[in-house]
Amino acid sequence: MLPFSLGIVCGLALAGPIPHLLGSSLAGLVEAPKEKLAAIVNPFTNGQRQVLVLGTDRVGDNTDVMFTVQVKDGATQLTQVPRDTFVESERLGVVKANALYAFGGIDAVKEEVGRLLDAPVERYVRINLRAVERLADALGGIEVDVPKRMYYVDNAQGLYIDLYPGPQVLKGESLEGFLRFRHDEMGDLGRMERQKLVLSQVFRKLVSPSMLTELPELLRIAGEDIQTDLSPIEMGQLLSAMTNTRLSSAQVPGRLFWHNDLSYWMPDSNMHYPAPTAVEGDLGMAESHL
Repeated sequence: MLPFSLGIVCGLALAGPIPHLLGSSLAGLVEAPKEKLAAIVNPFTNGQRQVLVLGTDRVGDNTDVMFTVQVKDGATQLTQVPRDTFVESERLGVVKANALYAFGGIDAVKEEVGRLLDAPVERYVRINLRAVERLADALGGIEVDVPKRMYYVDNAQGLYIDLYPGPQVLKGESLEGFLRFRHDEMGDLGRMERQKLVLSQVFRKLVSPSMLTELPELLRIAGEDIQTDLSPIEMGQLLSAMTNTRLSSAQVPGRLFWHNDLSYWMPDSNMHYPAPTAVEGDLGMAESHL
């Protein structure tokens, strides 16, 4: 834990005052803007690197939560990938995005998400939902306004959701249930809105200067339920780059789509199954009434 903590401290130092000092010192020696010199020291500051975050369930390798993090132009940009996103993989065939990790491992997820977003994914963080419970407890809980009654039980996954509407501080299993609930008319889209709400709260807490010093302890609390190929220095650089930025979130644009009697989220970028035009839609409806 000590070497890991030292690595994070070095990363924070490299990403914090050192780039600006180097930028000021070297600006007169080389013909390069200070921002570019800082980006050389911390490659996470100018959108050069995209980090994939996966949230796996308790008992399997399905990824109910999937989004990328990219720091660019003073904003931390989160791009959510719906769990039912239609993926055509050369190796795996047609699968939903949340099955990529179980079938192909992290390399398959990086490859397909990178292709989906038309930008390479270089690093990843995989978080088991057990870690979410412990981290939320360590952060003092997450304040949310539960919009409706949420009740669902899945004994196979050890999932018990029993929430009532109204503002409240969620921790542990209650927070997990809020993140995973999708058994209403909004389905996965409603869950993504709730994830976005929680992510914004967690973001504000994690990137506060006082919280950065607590990162090693938070990682210790999470234990083996967090896996990543970020080095300690890179993790420090990423968190420092996120500090003092605004949060911007979006999801992969698309539409509901049926394929072989299964419901998918079809990305707008998929040219094999383009969205029907208004004229085509009207013709289809006319034909259905003939």
